[in-house]
This record gives sequence, C-alpha cells and structure tokens, in this order.
Amino acid sequence: MQLTTPLDMHLHLRDGEMLDNIAKCSASTFSGAIIMPNLVPPVRTKEEVVAYKERIMKAIGDERFTPYMTLFFKPSYDKVFLESVRDEITAIKLYPAGITTNSEGGVSGFDVEELRPALEAMSELDIPLCVHGETNGFVMDREAEFVSIYEKLASAFPKLKIIMEHITTKESVEVLDKFENLYATITLHHLLITLDDVAGGMLKPHLFCKPIAKRPEDREALLKIALEAHPKVMFGSDSAPHPKHAKESCGCAAGVFTAPIALQVLAELFENKNASLENLQAFISGNAQKIYALSPLAKTVTLEKKSVTVPSDYNGVVPMYADEKIAYSIKEIKNG
Repeated sequence: MQLTTPLDMHLHLRDGEMLDNIAKCSASTFSGAIIMPNLVPPVRTKEEVVAYKERIMKAIGDERFTPYMTLFFKPSYDKVFLESVRDEITAIKLYPAGITTNSEGGVSGFDVEELRPALEAMSELDIPLCVHGETNGFVMDREAEFVSIYEKLASAFPKLKIIMEHITTKESVEVLDKFENLYATITLHHLLITLDDVAGGMLKPHLFCKPIAKRPEDREALLKIALEAHPKVMFGSDSAPHPKHAKESCGCAAGVFTAPIALQVLAELFENKNASLENLQAFISGNAQKIYALSPLAKTVTLEKKSVTVPSDYNGVVPMYADEKIAYSIKEIKNG
C-alpha cells in the first residue's frame, strides 16, 4: 500500500527538549503538518513564528517536511499586522481561554463585534481560522454546546474559512454541511475510542485527551465521514506528547501521542472497514491540499501488511498502543 504526500493538519511539536525528542516521529512519515502555537508563552508575533519554525527545522534535521505555522489568536490583530505576517503562516488558531493545554491566554468571550476587526481582516487576506471548539460546560457536552458559536461565526463571516478542529460529536458532523465555510479535522484516536475505553475499566491515562472521547454514536458519525472521505474533512492527529510522568500522575496531562503509528493504524482501520485506498489518500492528503490550497513536498510512504509491536516509549513519551501489535508497518519512505 502506498500513500503519497501525507499531511497532518493538527500537530503538537512542543518546544525545547520535547521538540528535539519527538519532531522526527512526524517529519519522517508526513510531508507536512499544521503546527499548533500553544507554547509557553504562545506564538503571537512574526518574530516568534519565524524563530519557532527555525527550531523545528533544526530538530527534524535532514527530513523533508514542511511545518505549516500558525499564530495564537488575539482579538487585537489588525489588517496591517496580519499582512506583515501573512507569508509566514498558514492559519491562526483560536482557543477558548483555559479550555486545554496552555490556552489560558485564549478568548474568554465570543462577542461577534469584538472579534470582527480581526476576523474580517483574516477573511480579506484568506487566512483560515482554526478553532478548538469547546465551552466551559459539562465535559461531555462542551463541544456540542459550541456548535451554536460555530454557527454564529460562520454566519457573521461567510468568507472566512473556519476549521472545526478535532471534532468528536455527531452534532459537529451535522453542522459541517450547513455552512459552506465550515471544515473539520478528525483525529485517529477519536475514530477508535470512546470514553469507555478511557475510563470504563481501569483508567488509561495515555488515552486521556481534550476534547474527551465521547459516545459510540459520536464515534460512528466520525467514522462515516472519514471513511467516505467527505470533502470537508481531513486528518489532523492532534498528537500531543507529554512526558510519561506527566501522564501517569495526579492531574494527568491531556493528550494522546499517535505521531509514530498514525499512518499504519489508519491503513488498518480503513482496510477493516472496507474503505478504499482512494478514500484514505483523500483523508490524509487530498482534501487538505484543496481546503488549504497547499502544494506539499513529494513523499511516498509504502506500508506492508506485517505486524509489529509498538515501542513502549519514544524518548520518554508513551504512544497509543504501546507494547501492542499493529497490523501494518512502514516498509519504505521515498522523498521526491
């Protein structure tokens, strides 16, 4: 099985030692990825974007990989500033304040008029808005409650391309086709697990993430549009590395680390669900290229039906399926 120019449209690479330790897990198999800006402090200026990209390029060494950079959204961004940074970024990421890792500086209200100057400027400059769509309500209802905010933003800014990040609910799936300017990313782990897998028996901290895994009917809704390669959805791993001690502790950090096994497990999933290779190719690359108007670096990943045991950790970060067998392995990677 061959996959060409695979793209990860939602990736956390962190910074410092963690960046150095895990960046190649994505850069070796993917042609590029949308890089999240929620560092400490968050990436909010042109200088910070450029410097972070340089650190990423250093960390990946000789790997052929494009980090598609993002800014951490601020309502104060104006057209002059956005024009100055436009060539350095692919999108801007909006976080509700305090809703996930390092998002304390996010938006605490969604007043359309307060957001209008920045969002209208983004519309004019064709800069997509990526949104972590959750309220501060009951944890299982947060994403469904946010749908009304998506509707409000999509209606108020019809020329703004809005990406609903890592959707997890049937309500998010249902709103996708109601507005021409709404799109979505879907993670590997939300296609595979429900909350029962996380906390139905012994707690599995390495499956704990935000947005939290939902109900079986939500997973089925996600599977349907992913397997059919709905043209408005694309793969975004939300691979979120944390050191083992931060996951296996009181106050468990949120995030599932899937970067090293994402393509292999997606191949197995699509095969088991009798979905075509063409649909897998669209889900992991074709749709994203069209939605974001990207021309990624050429890379061909050849997978073979050969079971392999997933390592227990990657430089201290425990991956999904650690010490378990997966059906596919990577046979060869060709650049160009």
